[in-house]
Amino acid sequence: MERWILFLTLILPILVWFVVRPLWIGFRRNRIARQPFPQNWQHILERDWPIYQRLPKELKHKLHQAVLVFLAEKKFEGKKGLEITDEIKVLTAAQACLLICNRKSRYYPKLQTVLMYPSTFFSKQTRSQEGASHESYVYRHGESWVNGPLVLSWDASRKGAANPNDGHNVVMHEFAHQLDQEDHRSDGVPNYQFQGNYSAWAPVMGRAYQNLVQAKKKRQKTVLDKYGATHPAEFFAVATESFFEKPLQLWKHQPELYKLLAGFFAMDPKGWGEKPGSE
Repeated sequence: MERWILFLTLILPILVWFVVRPLWIGFRRNRIARQPFPQNWQHILERDWPIYQRLPKELKHKLHQAVLVFLAEKKFEGKKGLEITDEIKVLTAAQACLLICNRKSRYYPKLQTVLMYPSTFFSKQTRSQEGASHESYVYRHGESWVNGPLVLSWDASRKGAANPNDGHNVVMHEFAHQLDQEDHRSDGVPNYQFQGNYSAWAPVMGRAYQNLVQAKKKRQKTVLDKYGATHPAEFFAVATESFFEKPLQLWKHQPELYKLLAGFFAMDPKGWGEKPGSE
């Protein structure tokens, strides 16, 4: 009898964590997702984010559900006196959730808090060189940490949403890092259940990354922002921005990369059309 009590004492917490907890989270999220999407939230997206008006009707519905869950689970904190408004929360959440709303997702499980600055902020950088540590401060529009908050500039976030065709979107960029960092690493290889051939990821991304590195050296014009040539993790984030904001150009110039990202995100933005509201 004592052995059974000891066994249950040991096994019950494990069962709760790995079986009961995921079921409860799923039930709670489904309940939240069924709630009506507020009209004023939809008005914000229609007014401030042109990509939203291009989305197919079914995808809009999935996006609404994802935004409801995201905002129920994540905390927004204003910095430098910034007041967090519905506009800030909804516009940020919608751009973040577009990356996950059509695929099996855990809603950025490592993220609890989004810190929002009014504009560009300083970030302390520590580098080691010849056994000594050197600290410096650099300007940032956004940051994503493996274990920590996600930091954004509201000014840059709003501008990135307003211009949907330039391939620059700080919210999508930083949340792409979050997807990459789910496996505790920031290496440009997100941990996921791929809907196609997983083995294709490394060669396709590797070739595209090296091509961008070479194009940067030769100062050639590219679809992708050359910042992506600094590191594979930055390449994935930059490629994500172009996939959603310059899909036709990316598909035309780098079809392999486009196809890979279309499989990962489970959507095809080049088919959304250029006119608002096209379905």
